[in-house]
Amino acid sequence: MKPLRRWVTICGALAQQGPAEELNKTWQTQPALLTASVALYRVWQQQGGKTPVLLAGHSLGEYSALVCAGVIDFADAVRLVEMRGKFMQEAVPEGTGAMSAIIGLDDAAIAKACEESAEGQVVSPVNFNSPGQVVIAGNKEAVERAGAACKAAGAKRALPLPVSVPSHCALMKPAAEKLAVELQKITFNAPTIPVVNNVDVQSETAPDAIRDALIRQLYSPVQWTKTVEFMASQGVEHLYEVGPGKVLTGLTKRIVDTLTASALNEPAAMSAALEQ
Repeated sequence: MKPLRRWVTICGALAQQGPAEELNKTWQTQPALLTASVALYRVWQQQGGKTPVLLAGHSLGEYSALVCAGVIDFADAVRLVEMRGKFMQEAVPEGTGAMSAIIGLDDAAIAKACEESAEGQVVSPVNFNSPGQVVIAGNKEAVERAGAACKAAGAKRALPLPVSVPSHCALMKPAAEKLAVELQKITFNAPTIPVVNNVDVQSETAPDAIRDALIRQLYSPVQWTKTVEFMASQGVEHLYEVGPGKVLTGLTKRIVDTLTASALNEPAAMSAALEQ
């Protein structure tokens, strides 16, 4: 069995049978999510689904978007995100970092709570998911302090997330340096569909610019709210979420209430979308 096919088989077994603690290890999670997202997009294409005018992906999803846009070969992307996950775990040993979702507090108040809670450690807003939903990440103790500070400032909830590494914060800079080396080994093509990146909310076409955005993405916030707003400003009226779950679909209306969204994560949903 070829190495990639063997890995995808293992990935499928973990996703369906667990154990969850193994699948939640980031170097296992990342290839699994990438594979599922790309597979669903290819089904969409094969069944005659509409070609998107723009693509974007949340965090790891940016790699899926780049594969779907023809920028990176799928096999290269699987190997790349597995290494990305390992570099991230090496940068912050499991159990020493954390992420929490802060619900019901404005961005400025969350940033202030993080700044005042750092106490020499790292904690910062890392995912701007929608108005009133921001994820923070950093050293475990600092994240716990910041979560408590956010609740004291009026947040409805501070929810710890089941992840093994604190993504998109300054603790990921050592991982970004290693990732930069691996990105240079992979061929990047011009996108067939524009891909809006997480860091700058821009669509790049030059390979070096795309690589640079992926490097900075590891230690910079995911600007998802601005991404959805940008797509709406470009005339996009409907978003299709291609991947497991439907979190991004739920976030869409909270960001731009004139947009509609569909998650293509089940056969019935895929069939309904194809008929539109």
